[in-house]
Amino acid sequence: MESIITLPFRLSSLRHSSATLSPFQTRGRKINYLSLFTSYSGCVKMGSGGRSSAPKQRNSGEDVVWKKRVPHEKPPFSLSKVKKAIPPHCFERSVVRSFSYVFYDLTIASCLLYVALNYFSTLPHNLSLLAWPLYWILQGSVLTGVWVIAHECGHHAFSDYQWLDDTVGLLLHSFLLVPYFSWKYSHRRHHSNTGSLERDEVFVPKTKSRVGWHSKYLNNPAGRVLTLAITLTLGWPLYLAFNVSGRSYERFACHYDPYGPIYSDRERLQIYVSDVGVLAVCYGLYKLVLAKGFLWVVCVYGVPLMVVNALLVLITFLQHTHPAVPHYDSTEWDWLRGALATVDRDYGILNKVLHNITDTHVAHHLFSTMPHYHAMEATNAIKPILGDYYHFDGTPIYKAMWREARECMYVETDEKSKNSGVYWYNNKLD
Repeated sequence: MESIITLPFRLSSLRHSSATLSPFQTRGRKINYLSLFTSYSGCVKMGSGGRSSAPKQRNSGEDVVWKKRVPHEKPPFSLSKVKKAIPPHCFERSVVRSFSYVFYDLTIASCLLYVALNYFSTLPHNLSLLAWPLYWILQGSVLTGVWVIAHECGHHAFSDYQWLDDTVGLLLHSFLLVPYFSWKYSHRRHHSNTGSLERDEVFVPKTKSRVGWHSKYLNNPAGRVLTLAITLTLGWPLYLAFNVSGRSYERFACHYDPYGPIYSDRERLQIYVSDVGVLAVCYGLYKLVLAKGFLWVVCVYGVPLMVVNALLVLITFLQHTHPAVPHYDSTEWDWLRGALATVDRDYGILNKVLHNITDTHVAHHLFSTMPHYHAMEATNAIKPILGDYYHFDGTPIYKAMWREARECMYVETDEKSKNSGVYWYNNKLD
């Protein structure tokens, strides 16, 4: 007589455990040890190439349920109920504390620059070849943190003074060749229309009927490598200049055009200010090229800026792209469901370097004026309220990037679903 022994076991959930777990988080599950033994025996008979069908233990978010769809119905809670779960001090903005992060990031960036300029030339040639790429990665990561602080300014999360937020944001973003006010207004519309196929402003997925003819030739490993390479290197400047991956407008849309369709009449003057800020930095870089040489500027500033741009595109892509996250057309979309259709990710030590924009993005979309230094506390407070509506995926970033590039080619509705206005990612081009 066969006997089946089942024992419960739980995968570890490290940083993102809560009283109410989402489909992306660890769940209790049972192992049928007789089936496990049978599978193992089959593997032994097949040789070293055999694979067991038993589930493997994985890290917190890299679970077998990553493809399980999250709820898309109207949530049973209101935004006000979610807000009440957050300690009131999380919404308080401190000028001193906000500036401390600016000084901290700029100090580290200055130290990295000082070391590169004063010590790399003294290293042996082989070590120098290793030192520069390390500088580019570290400096690019730190400057992405600076970018995030300017992003805080654009949301009026830096201080209680709008003029101060705009002044700091303009200076920091211009230094990184970002048109501050231009981005501020388009990004505000992204937050107002997240998850909407018609009105969202960034990483708007295509429906199957709009997928280009070339996509079937890129739906393979080599094609995905090429697509990711272009996206990470050129994605950000193409978005600013040509609105690539952005909302479809009736005419040409550009973040540098004050009279473009992205902006209203009352915003156009500030778009000019943004352009002046970027042009002033470009002129400064031109003078540096004349004084130090083109290669010097590329090594010291250009390559770190490319790292910043790549990180921005990667972070934004993974925050809004996941096989389990829905998009909505106008028949189903509402602001709360759209804001919840975002994903928190784990970038390891970069979470702190990037001021937690990576692993507190759901809370950020719900309360965008909240300072980043309160976002983690707020996230932990709202998870029990959100329950399965809170989306976290702890899959290692390099794996998540490849997986989403493979799985998320276009969106379509389910043929058998009653919710014809709810769209899900797919990659079948047949």
